[in-house]
Order: sequence, then structure tokens, then C-alpha cells
Amino acid sequence: MRIKAITVLLCIVVSTTACGIKPWVKPYERANLADPIMSFSPNPVSSAYYAHVYEAREGARGAEGGGGGGCGCN
Repeated sequence: MRIKAITVLLCIVVSTTACGIKPWVKPYERANLADPIMSFSPNPVSSAYYAHVYEAREGARGAEGGGGGGCGCN
């Protein structure tokens, strides 16, 4: 019984202190992680182009994660 109480208390302490950790990635480093080369696609630049063409053709802007109208403009 006492071991369970200590375990629960330890879990609560660890989970509440995890919220106070500063982020590992600095704000000025986040642009490097948002680079298209970090995409799952083998060729992210051409995939973005094809997605843009598809959205403009279908008039369904935003289906690939972007926002805006269906006219094909940015």
C-alpha cells in the first residue's frame, strides 16, 4: 500500500515538473525544422508544386494544408 502511494506521488511530481521544461528547439531554429526538405515526401519541392496545381485545378484550396480561395493565387 505504501509503495503504491509513493509511486503515485512520484508520477504526479514527474508529470507536473515536465510542464516547466523549456523547449529544446529555440524560436530561431524552428525555421530549419519547417524546411520542405524535412517532409516525408522523397521530393518535397515537386510535391508541393503538384499539390498547388491540383488545388488550383480542383478549386479545393486548403485540402493540402493551405488556406485561401480556389482561384490558384496565393
